[in-house]
Amino acid sequence: MAEEKETQEVEEKSGGNKLLLIVIIVLLLLLLVIGGLVAYFLLSGNDEEQPPPQKIEKKHKVDSMTEIGPIYPLDPFIVNLVSANANRYLKCKIDLELDSPELQQEIDKKLPAIRDLIIQILSSKSVEEIQTAKGKQKLKEEIKRKINEILTTGEIRNVYFTEFVIQ
Repeated sequence: MAEEKETQEVEEKSGGNKLLLIVIIVLLLLLLVIGGLVAYFLLSGNDEEQPPPQKIEKKHKVDSMTEIGPIYPLDPFIVNLVSANANRYLKCKIDLELDSPELQQEIDKKLPAIRDLIIQILSSKSVEEIQTAKGKQKLKEEIKRKINEILTTGEIRNVYFTEFVIQ
């Protein structure tokens, strides 16, 4: 019987200790949350002293995109690509950016030659050459350079792929 009383007292004390421990942990967590909020408000309250953000200057590239010249859309191209092990096709739609509206008349007259030139360039490429972004950029530059060689009244500023599918 004495042993039962002692175990009950130990259980009551340990139960009280557990409750006290839980209360202390909750108070510490509450203190940490309040301290964090106070620190946040003290550190972020100095908005008035900070100078207003400066305007970021636009890069030249963005400005040049706002000055796009006349666009001359071409019909889609479907060509076979150079491939050793399988038939691979490229379907792409190309738009040409012109430096002046007067160039449209010359392109209208030379359209069959321009399309033939583009078909020759596209069909001479392999999948590996044109599937990367760098490869596409090289292809654009080559098309632009070759077309500009046959133009007399102006030049192509840029070549845009509006569709580009390799199958």
